[in-house]
Amino acid sequence: MISYLYAALIAVGTLVIGILLGIWIRKRAAKRAEEKISNADEEALRIVNEAIKSAENKKREVMLEAKEDILRSRNEYEKEVKERRAEQQKQERRLQQKEENLDRKTDALEKREEALNQKHAALDKENEEIKIIKRSQTEMLERISGFTAEDAKKYLIDQVESEVTHETALKIKELEQRAKDEADSRAREIVASAIQRCAADHVAEITVSVVPLPNDEMKGRIIGREGRNIRTIETLTGVDLIIDDTPEAITVSCFEPVRREVARLALEKLIADGRIHPTHIEEMVNKARREVDAIIKSEGERAVLETGIRGLHPELVKMLGRLHYRTSYGQNVLQHSIEVSHLAGMMAAELGADVYAAKRAGLLHDIGKAVDHEMEGTHVALGVEFLRKYHEKDDIIHAVQAHHNDVEPQTIVACLVQAADAISAARPGARRENLENYIKRLEQLEEITGSYPGVEKAYAIQAGREVRVMVKPDQVSEDQMVILARELAKKIEEEMEYPGQIKVHVLRETTAIEYAK
Repeated sequence: MISYLYAALIAVGTLVIGILLGIWIRKRAAKRAEEKISNADEEALRIVNEAIKSAENKKREVMLEAKEDILRSRNEYEKEVKERRAEQQKQERRLQQKEENLDRKTDALEKREEALNQKHAALDKENEEIKIIKRSQTEMLERISGFTAEDAKKYLIDQVESEVTHETALKIKELEQRAKDEADSRAREIVASAIQRCAADHVAEITVSVVPLPNDEMKGRIIGREGRNIRTIETLTGVDLIIDDTPEAITVSCFEPVRREVARLALEKLIADGRIHPTHIEEMVNKARREVDAIIKSEGERAVLETGIRGLHPELVKMLGRLHYRTSYGQNVLQHSIEVSHLAGMMAAELGADVYAAKRAGLLHDIGKAVDHEMEGTHVALGVEFLRKYHEKDDIIHAVQAHHNDVEPQTIVACLVQAADAISAARPGARRENLENYIKRLEQLEEITGSYPGVEKAYAIQAGREVRVMVKPDQVSEDQMVILARELAKKIEEEMEYPGQIKVHVLRETTAIEYAK
């Protein structure tokens, strides 16, 4: 029991001690917490004070810097204001000087104007006096000479006109002689050199083809039963077969040379084969067409290769080949075109012009003749149309268009092609002319030259290469002869077409007749 009591007391005592100990610990902890709070407050107060002091220091520094910037800006502004004020004053001084100069000049101009007005007044007065003196002198001259002013003027004009006509004629003679002396030798040298370097043989070609026959019996076979064979040939080829009394020969006639050549080849093949009937005729005509097409292509390529022309459209090459079968006044047009190309190129080389352009234009100048039998229009217009279609250059087209003066030549290449064409066509033996056209040209030449006033007679001689004009001596003076010859040559150039050149020879003969009795 006592042990239990003793244990209970111990437990109670331990409890009381524990409670007291807990109270003491709690108070101690509260005291420490109060101390920490007090220290924190002091630290916070210290930090705030330091921050305030630092802020005040910063504020003072910023204020100082601001004051320095304001002071510096003020100094710069005052300096800039001073400079601007000085510049303004300088400009004001300049303006003032300019105003003073203008005032001085205005005064000087006013003085000059006043002086000019005085001079004008004096001149007007002098002019009036001169008019009065001139009028009195004119009246005196009229009384002395017996001429009125109009009569004297007419007399002087007649005198001056006579002198001017004489001097004009002399000047024309002098200029023509000088031009001839300088140009003739050079032109002859260039043309002769070109002709000599391009010396081609010319043989006039006919426009009908003759097919030889082994015997006259073949004529009947070609005609066929009731004419069916000849009708088939003419229908397929578009030619006329002339079967007459000529022994062992048939004439193939057609204005279109390619068709004529096809018919000729087909006939030769039929005659060699011996089988002549409509079916075989058609086969031979087709075969002949293929051969002619091959020849056309070959001839076109030969012409291009021979002249050294590059980049020509294939259709233009074919058209050149067709010229192999085309003739003009008996001259083969393809050979003529090749020769014109060479001649134009050589003359261009002598003159320092574009050789390639001259050769190209020379080769293509007559290309319209390849189709002028089939299409309407001149060979020049057709050639220009095809060249534009196949995108030839403008200078080449212009040279082709100008080679017969359809348009005025504007380039040296056009002039060279024109000259080369005339040279090639005018060579002896190159062309043969229709008699009727030849006579018409001579009649036109005599008619043109005989139509001028003062012309008594005109004769075309030297196959139309020269015209002699006899003038009336009482109507045409020696000085007027020079002008008349020039006008006649110009009119012939404008109204006629002719190869080469025509010499205009004006003659004036004065005679005196008296009888001795």
